[in-house]
Order: sequence, then structure tokens, then C-alpha cells
Amino acid sequence: MSRTAPTPTSRDRLFRRVRIGGATKTELLSRLNNAHVQLNSSARALFADERFTTSAVASVVETVEISVRSLGFADGATLGQIVEQAAGAKLSPCPLELGPHLRLQYTDQPEGSAGQPSTEHRAPPGAITVASLPLDEDDDTPKGFYLRRVDGVLWLRGYRSWSGHIWSPDDAFVFLQRDAAV
Repeated sequence: MSRTAPTPTSRDRLFRRVRIGGATKTELLSRLNNAHVQLNSSARALFADERFTTSAVASVVETVEISVRSLGFADGATLGQIVEQAAGAKLSPCPLELGPHLRLQYTDQPEGSAGQPSTEHRAPPGAITVASLPLDEDDDTPKGFYLRRVDGVLWLRGYRSWSGHIWSPDDAFVFLQRDAAV
């Protein structure tokens, strides 16, 4: 993997404040359903997994959306490399529950697939992947969530991946900003 400058500039980042916690998985699923958010089978599998927990206490966190390229990987990188590089930029993986909360709060996501070829085994155009630590290393276990808008429909999707998967330089990830005053 070739690397460029390790520290992204503020114009390479998109900041959002996201309220998380204060809801059970059942309550989150109900809110997603009421908001007409669609889930794929991998997202449903994440919700069904007992290792996916939510916080009973609500809080507001500062998130940063950033591309793999802006983290310094012009040729793409593995999730492990992305998380390690992000740590150097004072960014941390998100709790898994951030995905559903972000989907409920980020309702004006632009269309991502219009005029784009379909993708297989990589993030689709316009997708935003929530950087979170996987529940386990089994390739069959969904690793986390990503957000999409397709034909006006909001999606919260789970994804499956293996540790050696190379994410595209243009793939976007959401991280927590460490030491952010919120």
C-alpha cells in the first residue's frame, strides 16, 4: 500500500454530532422500522447477535467521516491499516450501535448508486461505513454497518469482509473523534 501524508486536513473531513445510547436493540429496530429504513440480512444478523449491545445512557459523540485516501492510502488499505492510521489522526472506532443511531439522524444522505455500476465484494458508491471493531474474526460474521440511500430509500446494511480485504481509496468511513469537546 502506498501512503501519502498521514494527517488529514479539516477540509478532508465531515464532522457530525450523533446522539447514541438510551435505546435497546428492540427500540432501535422499532425506530428504524418507523422511519422506513431498510435492513439487509447482515444488518439483521448483527442485531440478533448477543455481542452487539447498546448503552442505556444517552450521550452525544463527535464523528468524523473521512475517505481511505484522506487517511493516506492512495492505493487502498485493509481495515486494520485504516484503523491504525486513523488512531494516529486521533480517531477511534465507533461502538457498533452508532450505525443505527447515525442512520436515524442522517436522513439527507445523497443518492449513491445513480448512474454507477453495481459492485460486488466492495463498498457501493455513496456508502458510508461505520468504522467499528468486528465482533469476531469469522468471515461469516457480519463485521459492521454501512449507510446507503438507493432510489430515495434509506438503508442500514451490514457487511461481511475478511481481514485482508483492500478497501478502495474512495471508500468513506465514520470514526469517533477522540478528545472532542461535545
